[in-house]
Amino acid sequence: MREVQIECGYLESNPASILYRSGKTIVLCTASVESNVPPWMVGRGKGWVTAEYNMLPGSTSPRKRRERGGKIDGRTTEIQRLIGRSLRAVVNLEALGERSITVDCDVLQADGGTRTASITGGFIALSLAIANLAANPDPDPEAKPVVVADVLPRSVAAVSVGVIDDAVVLDLDYVLDSAADVDMNVIMTGDGRFIEIQGTGEEATFDDEQLAQMLRLAKKGIGELTELQKKAIG
Repeated sequence: MREVQIECGYLESNPASILYRSGKTIVLCTASVESNVPPWMVGRGKGWVTAEYNMLPGSTSPRKRRERGGKIDGRTTEIQRLIGRSLRAVVNLEALGERSITVDCDVLQADGGTRTASITGGFIALSLAIANLAANPDPDPEAKPVVVADVLPRSVAAVSVGVIDDAVVLDLDYVLDSAADVDMNVIMTGDGRFIEIQGTGEEATFDDEQLAQMLRLAKKGIGELTELQKKAIG
């Protein structure tokens, strides 16, 4: 695993903000709460959690063009949907009440694993936002009170694994990812349940044993990330 550094409360404007570093990959994750839900969820007594993902122009070399005018490329759309799905999988939306939380993941520097870093860091930002809701009750008497353990019964983290020259490798940076014969992203809960597995052979194939090895290694890595999340959240 690359070294992970987590700085909570990175922005004064948003207490639910963290700077998440995984090796040379750096992602700023923030969570913002609104006391309403999308129109299609009004009156259902449930909340909503969604995510947005973006890579800043200077995060890569050569420069990545800034996405303007609502035009989002396919990769960005796919990643932010993945982040949203992963976070919603561990949230009790009924316990959240009719509130919306948007988790923004902005990549400041990319060196592989930006989507997995966004999920792992995004969960911490989400946790801070929910803790803040619980500590500062809504003045509206009809608003549902927030209990952190009820809204977030479990955690989520993500890590990449791959196969390079028949060796199974954990947490691929850009160089390793470029050389990988097989690339896989694994998203799991802190108690060991799978949320999503994305595995692809890059002009290669993989067998049952290699798949089992990658999943075992991913589970080990996610266990380490879960402990780091706990320490960061307190």
